[in-house]
Amino acid sequence: MEIKIGVQYSAREISLDSDDKPEDVRAAIDAAIASGGVLTLTDDRGRTVLVPADKITYIELGPTTSRKVGFGH
Repeated sequence: MEIKIGVQYSAREISLDSDDKPEDVRAAIDAAIASGGVLTLTDDRGRTVLVPADKITYIELGPTTSRKVGFGH
């Protein structure tokens, strides 16, 4: 799944692909926001992303998009 996170005072969003189940990602988001702690996610390459929950402006969850190569229509 593709995850995009908007962060306060940052012009760029954080974007990552994760192999985690959508319900697990939602649970991690809900827990981080409820506790005011840190949202911790791991992408499909094994990298860990940490975001302070109080700096999150939005989170977008969606299916992973395949990258198109070439000049196809």
